[in-house]
Parts: sequence; C-alpha cells; structure tokens
Amino acid sequence: MKFTDGFWQLRPGVTALYAQEAYDIAETTTADGPGIVITAPTMVIAKRGDTLNRPVLTTTLSSPAEGVIRVRIAHHEGGRWHGGFALPGAGTGAARASLTDDGGSLDAGALVARIAPGAPWDLSFEVDGRRVTGSGHKAQGYVRLASDAQVDQGIVSNARQGGTVPPESSFVHEQLDLGVGELVYGLGERFGPLVKNGQSVDIWNADGGTSSEQAYKSIPFHLSNRGYGVLVNDPGHVSYEVGSEAVERVQFSVPGEVLEYFVIAGPTPKDVLVRYTALTGRPPVVPAWSYGLWLSTSFTTDYDEQTVSSFIDEMAARELPVSVFHFDCFWMREFNWCDFEWDTRVFPDPDGMLARLHEKDLRVCVWINPYIGQRSPLFREAADQGFLVRRPDGSVWQWDLWQAGMGLVDFTNPEATAWYQGHLRRLVDQGVDCFKTDFGERIPTEVVWADGSDPARMHNLYTDLYNRAVHDVLTEARGADDAVLFARSATAGGQSMPVHWGGDSTSTYASMAETLRGGLSLALSGFAFWSHDIGGFEGTPDAGVFKRWTAFGLLGSHSRFHGSSSYRVPWAFDDEAVDVTRRFTHLKMRLMPYLYQQGLDAATTGIPLMRPMQLEFPDDPAVGYLDRQYMLGSSLLVAPVFAADGSVEFYLPEGEWTSLLTGETVTGGGWRRETHGFDSLPLYVRPGTALPWGARTDRPDYDYHEGLEMRVFAGGSGRSSVTVTNPDGDRRAYDVDLGEVTR
Repeated sequence: MKFTDGFWQLRPGVTALYAQEAYDIAETTTADGPGIVITAPTMVIAKRGDTLNRPVLTTTLSSPAEGVIRVRIAHHEGGRWHGGFALPGAGTGAARASLTDDGGSLDAGALVARIAPGAPWDLSFEVDGRRVTGSGHKAQGYVRLASDAQVDQGIVSNARQGGTVPPESSFVHEQLDLGVGELVYGLGERFGPLVKNGQSVDIWNADGGTSSEQAYKSIPFHLSNRGYGVLVNDPGHVSYEVGSEAVERVQFSVPGEVLEYFVIAGPTPKDVLVRYTALTGRPPVVPAWSYGLWLSTSFTTDYDEQTVSSFIDEMAARELPVSVFHFDCFWMREFNWCDFEWDTRVFPDPDGMLARLHEKDLRVCVWINPYIGQRSPLFREAADQGFLVRRPDGSVWQWDLWQAGMGLVDFTNPEATAWYQGHLRRLVDQGVDCFKTDFGERIPTEVVWADGSDPARMHNLYTDLYNRAVHDVLTEARGADDAVLFARSATAGGQSMPVHWGGDSTSTYASMAETLRGGLSLALSGFAFWSHDIGGFEGTPDAGVFKRWTAFGLLGSHSRFHGSSSYRVPWAFDDEAVDVTRRFTHLKMRLMPYLYQQGLDAATTGIPLMRPMQLEFPDDPAVGYLDRQYMLGSSLLVAPVFAADGSVEFYLPEGEWTSLLTGETVTGGGWRRETHGFDSLPLYVRPGTALPWGARTDRPDYDYHEGLEMRVFAGGSGRSSVTVTNPDGDRRAYDVDLGEVTR
C-alpha cells in the first residue's frame, strides 16, 4: 500500500507520524526475556514543551530464539492488533540487553540489534558483526487516512475471492533498508517474477489461479540475499512495497495500532530457513508412498468404478507405476459438497471398491472442502448446532458460488471441528488414506466467528485451522510419519502440514513456467514439499505440453496427473506420452533412496526438496534471478523445457557437471543452450556427488538397501559418507571413495 506522493509529499488525505529520534532507551523484561524498549517521539524534542500533545511510537526489542529478534512498534499499546502466529519454536532468555552512551543493543547470538540515541532514528541489525539492514529516518510510521483518501488499500473485490480487504483508517508501517544489489524473495507461492524487488504484494489469500498476482498461499515472510529474513507476525492483511514506493527500502504495513516483526539471521539463505522453520514449524516426515505418482479422475469428467479400474489396469499394463488414486469432487453428489457421502448412483459399493483398490496396492485420496452445500442433509444439522460461520445479524453466512447456498464450517468452534473430524474418521475407517484439502481462501470478512476472532485476521488464518483439523485426523489414524495432505491454501506455519500443490494453472508452456516460479517462491518461504497439476488444470494440453510437463512434474517431491474437464492418462495424448511417463516414473523410483533421505533431512532442517539455485549457490551472483531451473535436493540440477521446439537455456555453476541421462560431462561456470527430445531434459549431477541409486522401478516404498548402487560422479576427491534410510527406519551410512567415478 502506497502512502506517499514521491519522495517529499504524502498522498491526498494521508497524514503520517514518524519516529524521529530515540528519545529514551531502557532495558525491560518481556515475554521473551530481556529486552530493550525505546520511546520515539514523532518530532525531535528540543525543549520540555515539545513533549506536550506529541504522539510517540514505542518500539520494543526482544528475542524468542537465538539469531531471531522481535521488533514491536506500537502507537497505542492498548489498540487493535490482529495477534501473531503460533510460534512453536519461541522460547525465552535467548538474548542479552545492554546500554551504553552509544545507545542500546540486543545480542541474540548471530544477530544483534543496535539503536542509536537521539536523532535521526537509527535502528540497525547485524549478522555476525556485519550490518545487513536497518530502520532509518521516516521508516517507522503511523499513518491515518481520511475517509476520501486517495490510497489503494490493496486487493479490489472479485466474486471468486470471497472476503475482501476491509477498509481501514489507520496503519503502522516499517521500512527496512535495501542495499545495492540486494534481492528479495519469498512472500508465499507467487507466480510472477521470483525476485520481488519493484513489486507491490498483498498478503491476502485468494482463489485467483496461477496466471494472476493473487496467491493461494500468502506468507508474510521475505528472504534477502544479504543474509537475513523478515517475518511480519500478523495473520491479517499485510501490504508490501518491495523497493517500489521507496526504492531504497522494503516497506510493510498493517492496519491498526501495532506492528510486530521478526528479523531472522543467516548468514546464508539456508541458515535463515533453518531458523525460520524452527520458529514457525518444521514439516513432519512424509511417507515414502506419497512420493510415487498420484493419478486423478480429474474434476468434471464422467467416471465410475469401471473408469477408475480401467485407468489403473491400463497404467499397470504399460508399466506405469501408480501409488495413489485420487477421487476428485464428484465422488460426492452434486450440490451436496461437502457431505462426505459417496454418490451411490456411480459408486454403489464404496467399501468394496476401496478394498479392491487396496488389493492393487494403491492408496486412496478423496477431495474435500470446508463448505457445506444447502442441499446436503448436513447443512441443517451444522446450522442448527452453530457449526457454520454466521453474519453479524445471527443468520448463517451463505452464498451461491461453488455450491448453491453453501455455508462455511467454523473451525474456531471446537465442537464444529470435532463434528467435521468425525466425518473424516468415518472415511478413514472405510479405507480412505489421505485427503485433498481444496479451497480455504474464499473466507468472508463480514461475519462473526464463534471464538470472537477478528474477521480480518481469520481470512488468512482460516486455512491453518482447516488443514490442521484434517491433518490431525490422519496423524491420529495413520501415525505421524504416514499422514499427508494435498492442500491448496496456506499461511505462515502451513509447512508443518504437507503436501501443498500449486492450484489452477492453464495447460500451456507459459503456465508451466509460472507454476515453477510459484513453487520456487514457496520454497523460499519455508515450504519443503510441493506439487502441481501435471499438464495444467484448465483446458487440455497438447501432447507436447503434456510430455514436457510430465518430465518436470516427476522431478519434484510429489507428482500428480490432474485436470479439469479431461482425463490425464498418458495414452489419451499419444504413444510417446506413455513412453515419457514410463521413463520418468521409473527414474523417480530409482532416485527414491536419494529423495526420501532429502525429505527426512527437510523434516530436521526445514530445507526444501525443490531448491531455488539461490539456496544452493548463494555466493554465485549469476543465480540471483534464475527462475526456470532448480536443484532437486542438494545434488541434482533440473532445467525443464518450456518451448515446443525442445530448446532450453540454463546456467551451470562452476565445476564438472554430469548429465544423469546421457553421462556427458560438462564444465560449468556459464550458460548453456541445449535441444532435447520429449524423453529428455537438462538433468545434471553436481560435481563430486555420490548418488544412491535404487534397484526398483515399480514403487517408491521398497527396501532401498537391497540392490543399492552408489553412483559416483566426476568432480570430487577424497571420501564421503552417504546416508540412506529405508521407509521402515533402517538407516545406514555408506563410505564412498569420490575418486572412483562410476558414471
């Protein structure tokens, strides 16, 4: 949100008060432990009379964890604040406060905050003794808008979005310095440019598709290439101006009287993500079977058990291993979504069908959402018991988009959550193994929540309650290491309930590229596991797009064939599509000893499986803007093909890289242009890698130690220990001579 008119003036109808000096600096005790509190008048105090009728901003510094500093800016401490996120990693006593004639400092280990006394206002942050950013003159501000102020307050209303950003009259903002050459990443799964410099970004979840500026997963966390990250601790509407309004700064603003944010130390991007996910939540271990291919009915296609069985049998006959079969919306009767009842007109024997699918060694996923259609018998039951969100006049909130007269389950009501979970448990007992938790973004703001929550806060936070309710059922039924979702919406901390997928893309090369940008942006926002609809969702891809997307989709943590109005079985495109699917599903199965270990490591560190080049090569200036390639784990470089003619340009960092598909060795340190057939793409192994290579191509959850090969690639020397862990927990370290190249 922009408040200024150029460098000197404010926009019409805007008044602003800025922290002008650190008038008083004192030690204090906070919920985090030792801290510093600063009184910052909104003018420089030259004489006693200047203290009268003069607002101040109160800034408090504290630390909930080593390398993390909390900054709280308050105009009126008793004023409205949305409240923060759940922070499972927050503790106490992580910092040491001190005061000298030179001001105050809060030492949180790798990160130190320093406040200079007097004017101008100067709050700086140092990582390992090096200043990385700071809050300077006119950075901390309290802004008020007149009723007719000419300020764009964020997202314009659209029918699909649901709750629009409520109009506000007061805001608190902070601006942190951007250094020369500094690049900003993150802010959730955003499908525009990976580097956020120059962008205005609203943290407000919306169902906008991948070809828009809106996002299903809006995360108020950004990561800088200068060795730090920042989380704005507000689940409500956070508005960012990233080097856009003030080109030398990142501005973030929230409505109300209080803004709270955390600065998180590096010095490397990985270090930032390790600390960030320790604070907000790490992903659990996801089961090995979930890494296999997920095959869907698609959305509006006609299907019954015979259709499902024919797909599965044809996949098996073509040696295309499937791990999970997904039933999309129409497993339930139309107009009833979501009543958790199989449509017996097309599935007359659901218990028997699920048993038959399990006999084929498949897991079963079914689609759900948090809405209850008016036609469903559950609607009246939920409404009568107070389980649906209500309007201020006490009536049930309803609308006709998606399902006629649908209501929204109120997960702030523990009884409503238990009721919803009871229906899920019935499905789990029936044989359902996991759930696709669709939607969670169209959350209204003109409502009253059971627990009295601020509606603006709940708009983004709703997804966390929704996904948590479902994930808890699966954890309870399957165990912590066997629970997995396929979720669309998220907010900060959502990485602790994987897996998430990229939402509604179109079936084009351009949409394939924007999908990858969204995944990379989400990875830099702390999410370790991610997927997308192979081939695109809207429309039907031509055979070329489908084959290129298949290669890309099977080189990720989780892989799913899914569409809207057409099936996504490979033979629906051409015979070569079958061959491409076989080649890359078999390749992924062979890579499972490597991928599964990377997933286990993600549960420990928070480092994602799909890694932007910036994570693995932070000291290489050439990777700063790369958004058409990625690292799969620490050792495999993938450059999907986004062109019909098979041409692709990509960058190889320095060293001796080897094509995993051809064995060709290439010297890195520059750009390459290659042309690939549909059965190939640039897939390079990092220099000096010892890659564990599995023995099976028919399933992802097998004994990785049996028949294991350790493939050693050029560019290394000495010895290395490579860990391989079975799905059953059997963990072994293999000693490898990196000088004995086997490929």
